Amino acid sequence: MSILKDINMKESGITVEDGTFIWNTTMEPTLKDITFKIPQGSLVAIVGSVGAGKSSLLSAILGEMESETAKVNIKGSIAYVAQQPWIMNTSLQQNILFGEDMDKKKYEFIVDASALRKDLEVLPGGDQTEIGEKGINLSGGQKQRVSLARAVYQNADIYLLDDSLSAVDAHVGKHIFDEIIGSNGLLKEKTRILVTHGLNYIRKVDIIITMVDGRIGEIGSFDELTEHDGPFAGFMKNYLAEELSTDDEQNIVSSRTLEGKSTTDETIIHSTHSDIVHSISDNSNIPIARQMSRQMSRQTSCESESSEVLSHNTLVQEENRESGSVKLSVIMTYARAVGFKTVIVILTMSMVHELAEMYLDVWLSKWTQDHTNGTANETQRNRRLGIYGAIGLFRGVSIFITETFVTYGLIKATRKLHKDLLRNILRSPMSFFDTTPVGRIVNRFSKDIETIDDELIYQFKDVVICLLLVLCNTVIISTGTPQFLFIMLPVTVVYFALQRLYVSTSRQLRTMASAARSPIFSHFGETISGCSTIRAFQQEKRFMTESARRFDELNTRRSLARSVEKWLHIRLDWLGSIIVLCVCLLVVVNKDDISPGIVGLAITYALNVTNCIEWLVKLTTNAETNIISLERIKEYSETHTEADWIVENKRPENDWPNEGNVEMDNYGVRYREGLELVLKSISCKIAPCEKIGIVGRTGAGKSSLTMGLFRIIEKAQGRILIDGIDISTIGLHDLRSKITIIPQDPVLFSGTMRMNLDPFDEYSNEDIWTALNHAHLKAFVIGLKDGLDHHCSEGGDNLSVGQRQLICLARALLRKTKILVLDEATAAVDLETDDLIQTTIRTEFADCTILTIAHRLNTIMDYTRIMVLDCGQIREFDSPTNLLLDKKSIFYGMSKDAGLVS
Repeated sequence: MSILKDINMKESGITVEDGTFIWNTTMEPTLKDITFKIPQGSLVAIVGSVGAGKSSLLSAILGEMESETAKVNIKGSIAYVAQQPWIMNTSLQQNILFGEDMDKKKYEFIVDASALRKDLEVLPGGDQTEIGEKGINLSGGQKQRVSLARAVYQNADIYLLDDSLSAVDAHVGKHIFDEIIGSNGLLKEKTRILVTHGLNYIRKVDIIITMVDGRIGEIGSFDELTEHDGPFAGFMKNYLAEELSTDDEQNIVSSRTLEGKSTTDETIIHSTHSDIVHSISDNSNIPIARQMSRQMSRQTSCESESSEVLSHNTLVQEENRESGSVKLSVIMTYARAVGFKTVIVILTMSMVHELAEMYLDVWLSKWTQDHTNGTANETQRNRRLGIYGAIGLFRGVSIFITETFVTYGLIKATRKLHKDLLRNILRSPMSFFDTTPVGRIVNRFSKDIETIDDELIYQFKDVVICLLLVLCNTVIISTGTPQFLFIMLPVTVVYFALQRLYVSTSRQLRTMASAARSPIFSHFGETISGCSTIRAFQQEKRFMTESARRFDELNTRRSLARSVEKWLHIRLDWLGSIIVLCVCLLVVVNKDDISPGIVGLAITYALNVTNCIEWLVKLTTNAETNIISLERIKEYSETHTEADWIVENKRPENDWPNEGNVEMDNYGVRYREGLELVLKSISCKIAPCEKIGIVGRTGAGKSSLTMGLFRIIEKAQGRILIDGIDISTIGLHDLRSKITIIPQDPVLFSGTMRMNLDPFDEYSNEDIWTALNHAHLKAFVIGLKDGLDHHCSEGGDNLSVGQRQLICLARALLRKTKILVLDEATAAVDLETDDLIQTTIRTEFADCTILTIAHRLNTIMDYTRIMVLDCGQIREFDSPTNLLLDKKSIFYGMSKDAGLVS
């Protein structure tokens, strides 16, 4: 009886007839002549070489591809586990629940079945630990298991598993297959489609579908396909001869303690699924799977074993919010960006043209008095007109100069601030991206830069002009009615008090609104990257609702800010009316002592001064509020960065390293300050041209070792020497340009195939085609319409994961450095291609030092030495032969689990 039993279980099954599928109408068909029927409750394996169309077939079933002819019939709900697991920026528990209600018993059992118990015990917050964007603080295997647990928890009818066991160790993969996928697993009553390169599971499935160049090659059971002399049978003979002779039902070998002792009882491992279910129903007993997991935890317990152990449950801290008045340092930052000379010119010319404009009014007032004084004549008129025209011309020239320098200063400042921000972000260490959502970074580069580009310098200029206008208007009014100064003084105090009260409130509301915009960007990006998973689980409505909720939160804060603006506007209008009333009363009282021209000028400027003061308050407030964007950009322009790119007096020779000797002396690293060491006291010597295989359970520190070699994370203790040079003393460019890595997650950029292979145009076409040939991609690239000019979409999404890995291999072949690092580089390719790649690596990099992190132990069995990591320390480091001779060694246990020894 399954723990995922559904009372109203729907009949499940998939039928596809006459299917030709394309990604979009501008592309050639990816899948052709697809016809098959999968009975309900069956376990189906899809196998094939890289780029054969395995993942595309799952996408077609999910409805992600277009087809005019296909008839696709799916009975029941679908759960999907992508080849590159999609993890949300939330707690680990919420990643598994994925919007479903908590069923504690089912949840705990699935955690154990997914081999996540040990990981939960390592994380300080357990399943409440926040997972960073894209699962950045989880290893590849951990992300894959979380994604699988999420799918299992949904209790769907059909499960589409896209190479879900490639990123986990052999013994973990066998545990997951037996507990979840296999005939006695949790999903035994479900329809399961498993894309896999792990052919040790092939004999345990009901149906095998082979994919060849976007078509179905063969369909049948294992026995049927092996008896039939077809491609699958030939492949099995070549690559599984040794595995087929071994007992397929080999017992899971227990994890060994640091002393190499086995403590897992064989009877526990052989417990049947019904025993596990029975133990769950009995509250007095702990589930056997959980007992196994906890026992394994005790055997390998250590202070820190996760790929990135968190010191707190919360990884992403709340965004900083500036409070109080504007700091002078922020204003000076902008002044330096604009240029002090430019600022002086703008201020001077702004004052000049405003004074000129006011003097024009004064000159007109005097001109109107010429008839009253009896001085009006043609000569006087021409004189008045000439001076008036000259002042107007001078004002026009000053405005032109002002606007020219404003535009120049604006462009200069924005470019400098954007350049400083971009340089600092690109030079930030990985710990910055671990704790900073991408939405906050996008917000700085979009809205904050836009505010500085469109508003800030104009507001600064207008503040100066308005302040000058208020002073000049006050002086002009006071010349006719000196009593106005006694009225203006208390009114100014009230204006200032209102402005300070409004600014403090408005700045906080604007800051809150800016902070509310970042989660929208983050959620949108996260939703787009996981859209196939979201659609497969039919969770679109939930994510749309969450997006709308975040927009509502932003609009609520912006609405509050507008309400406060209205509050200020009403009070400023009231004060302005008082000023106009007082001026009119003063003019009436002193009508006998004031000339008509001055009366008109005083009343006109009373109206102007009201508008100017109101505008000054708004401008100063908006300027102070918009400076928030400058503060936010300044914050991210001054974050801690990596070490210097080039250290001039420490540059190594051009041919360094010419041997490839690597020495680690008491080396240790941590991901961030305050965290435990993830690598502790690593000491070893690797001779030139040695081939080192690095193995260990998920989170043992394998990838951390390679990150330390590239100084992605800096040392906390000890040192690494390459050909006698301490890598911590040289520039990052000199180090990273001399070492090549083929990463676990292949990275491609939006651009042509050629650009991705040779971004700096350093190699000829002949070199590129040779590298593609060695990477077994030449035939594929030749088959592309544009060849090397074929456009790779963002992240290489229009290529399979395996093809992306091969492009990274070709890129490495072009660089041909003395040290090569392979971080599970062949996990996404089939065994045949893996074998070809390994042959290429052995021949083309024969004179190089190679460090290989591998889940497939057979790929490193002929290496010089094997490094076994556990708890961030080297537990074993010897040749494969010597390690296999010691049946108590950790490596022997791992090899036995992988079926490499009987």
